[in-house]
Amino acid sequence: MKKFLALILSLAMALSLAACGGDKGGGSAPADGGQQQSQPADSGSGDAAPSGEESYNISVILKTTASEYWGYVVAGAEAYAKDHPNVTVNVKGPSSETAYDEQQNMIETDMSNGDIDGYVIAPLQADMVANMIAGQTKPIVAVDTDIDAPEVLSFVGTGNEAAGKLGGEAAANLAKERGWTEIKCIEIAGVQGDSTNEARMAGYKAGIEAAGGTFLEKETQYANAVADQAVACMEAIIQNHPEGIAVICANNDDMAMAAARTAAASGNENYKNTVFLGFDGIQSACNSILAGEETMSVCQEGYSMGYNSVDAVIRALQGEKLDEFIDAGASIVDPSTAQARLEQLQGYLA
Repeated sequence: MKKFLALILSLAMALSLAACGGDKGGGSAPADGGQQQSQPADSGSGDAAPSGEESYNISVILKTTASEYWGYVVAGAEAYAKDHPNVTVNVKGPSSETAYDEQQNMIETDMSNGDIDGYVIAPLQADMVANMIAGQTKPIVAVDTDIDAPEVLSFVGTGNEAAGKLGGEAAANLAKERGWTEIKCIEIAGVQGDSTNEARMAGYKAGIEAAGGTFLEKETQYANAVADQAVACMEAIIQNHPEGIAVICANNDDMAMAAARTAAASGNENYKNTVFLGFDGIQSACNSILAGEETMSVCQEGYSMGYNSVDAVIRALQGEKLDEFIDAGASIVDPSTAQARLEQLQGYLA
């Protein structure tokens, strides 16, 4: 009898231990959960987001999406989301760079959207945007044009004045090579009062003067950053200066190309050797340079701006302190480098 009771007790203890072991192995996590949790966050392969990584929703509001240059900024921002599956990027922009109310409505709408975690903004009116974002506690990064506001953690863009000076000097020196003895420059500018426009103008002036030329600041023509208005501006310049001008610089490539075509169509041979300098270094500018129309362009890296601005917001959300200025860089494209630049840009949009 004692042996029988001992046997029953042993069987009961064994069953109890088996039950405890089953709870420990299967009740706290799925079969592969322990392995996934023990892996570092960057141990995944390909584009898949690591398990448990926080998701982010980023609003990107640009000056417009209706131009080639801004298309590269869009492509860069969207590429960041493609590379980081835990990040959703919503890119938008008004119909033109003078559609102030459109952008204002976009900013107001997204600032009140609780589902958005952070913002990238390229302001049409930086002072107005500074007032609109006052008190916002979510991360804000400015792109292309800075916003003077404590809520803005960083500015991602081109050092516009330095880049403009680089272009102005290069244009003045090329004008000398083309036989101009009096280096005068007139700018076809963008939107009057826009801080980016003003910085580029100051840079152009500094570069032209550093090369011994004269920047005719009082004869600046404002074309609101669009090609059709640049045509009228160039026609006015030709009428006022039938003797020709050594350098025509523009706030973007669209205006520089329009000015070059207008001069060629005018039949005025005094503009045959004029240097037409643009800004942005977009595909159409490269094609125009290769065709002998626009002469050169200051290249800024719109794709990198879009990518790095979203990256900056994400890093801020993760607790990182950002540099006040993240420089995307600038260079000069001319007939010797236009083909290589063209192929690079085509790759961004492929």
